[in-house]
Amino acid sequence: MKKSEINFQIELDGANLPKTILWDASDKEGEGIEATKSISLNVWDNLNHSTLRIDLWTDEMSVVEMKRFYIDILGGMAQTILNSTGDEYMSEEIKDLCDRLVKHVNAENKKSL
Repeated sequence: MKKSEINFQIELDGANLPKTILWDASDKEGEGIEATKSISLNVWDNLNHSTLRIDLWTDEMSVVEMKRFYIDILGGMAQTILNSTGDEYMSEEIKDLCDRLVKHVNAENKKSL
C-alpha cells in the first residue's frame, strides 16, 4: 500500500501567533519545503462525530487574500460534495454562495480604491 505524508512547520512569534508557515508533501509536484501565508485543515472526528479545525495565517496574509482563500475553499468543497455524494443541489448552492461572495469582495475592493 502506498503512503503519503503532508508536513507543516509553524514558526511562532512571542505571542504564539504564526510568523512563518512551511509545508511539504511527498506527492506534491515540486521538491522541497515551501512557504505559505495560510493553512486550513479540517479533520472528521469519528469518535465525537464532529469536525476538528486548524486555521492558521501569518501577518503577511492580507484581508483580501484571506477572503479569497476561503471562497476558494468553499468552491473546492462544492466540487468535493458533488464527487463524494452526487448531491448536485448542495454543490450548486455552495457555488452560488461563492459567486455572491466574489461579488461582495469585488465591490469592497472597488470602494477602497
